[in-house]
Amino acid sequence: MTASPSSVSPDISVVIPIYNEVETIPRLIQAVGEALLPPGDSGETPGLSFELILVDDGSRDGSRLLLRDWQAKTPWLKCMYLIRNYGQSTALQAGFDAAQGQFIVTLDGDLQNDPRDIPTLIQILKDQPDVDMVSGWRKDRQDATVSRKIPSQLANALISKVTKVQLHDYGCALKAYRARVIHDLRLYGELHRFIPALAAEVGAKIVEVPVRHHARSAGVSKYGIDRTIRVMLDLLWIRFTMRFLHRPIHAFGGIAMVMLVFGLGTLGWLAFEKLALGADIGGRPLLMLGVLLTLVGTQLLAVGLIGELLIRIYHEPKGRRQYILRDPKDLA
Repeated sequence: MTASPSSVSPDISVVIPIYNEVETIPRLIQAVGEALLPPGDSGETPGLSFELILVDDGSRDGSRLLLRDWQAKTPWLKCMYLIRNYGQSTALQAGFDAAQGQFIVTLDGDLQNDPRDIPTLIQILKDQPDVDMVSGWRKDRQDATVSRKIPSQLANALISKVTKVQLHDYGCALKAYRARVIHDLRLYGELHRFIPALAAEVGAKIVEVPVRHHARSAGVSKYGIDRTIRVMLDLLWIRFTMRFLHRPIHAFGGIAMVMLVFGLGTLGWLAFEKLALGADIGGRPLLMLGVLLTLVGTQLLAVGLIGELLIRIYHEPKGRRQYILRDPKDLA
């Protein structure tokens, strides 16, 4: 593979978020270069051109200055500097927005992922036109068993069950995508972990392959229990959107109809008792229940209808698509 001149769109964009990784940045840049640059310095080795996009997510340890120095002397390196720490998903989204390659690769900046695996992932995308995403699997993960590996295995099993996208390792940052897939997604919160589920929702085909994994050699982990809580909340959001994003009235309409049936049925029965039997219904709790069910059911139905209008506003003005078209040349 060859480095891409700044005026030419590269074949591969490698996007890596950086947060307080001053100790690993030089080795990271060198490792990516060694993995993707052709051997020797002739520049004539055939292959795919690439760019490396490092997105600094508000680092406070000198990473920004170091990135600036490396960018000045590395033609295939592009650095971006967020004004504060937004989180990994936002940093990745910034990198995706800047990426120009037809293939986009992501990995973490701590060198626990091995850049030497990148050509393997890209080769799968080249050899299998019907595959849209290749996800890494840290089969021999070099992390603490109790604090990292076991919770991760449980989380992966839960996410696979909830999203119906079966992967061994959702948390592996090393992934390769076709650009048309990743550019149709928007990441918020901690949604970077759920990119496979989001991609599958619009029809992307995903394969998983084992990749290398190394123990952290410098810096400290940025993950804690608070991140686990955020991931669980995002999982609820993912499940809701995967099921109801394009049909929000189904989320509220079912409950609304049940409430309206019972509410109006109750009020109808009470009206019959009042008009036909002359019963006193003014102080009966059943009257209050009927009114409450009718009002709440009506409100939920209205929320569903408003949701239907909002989803059309979401898609139509910007020409946003809820699907991905495959090039006929990519049909297997």
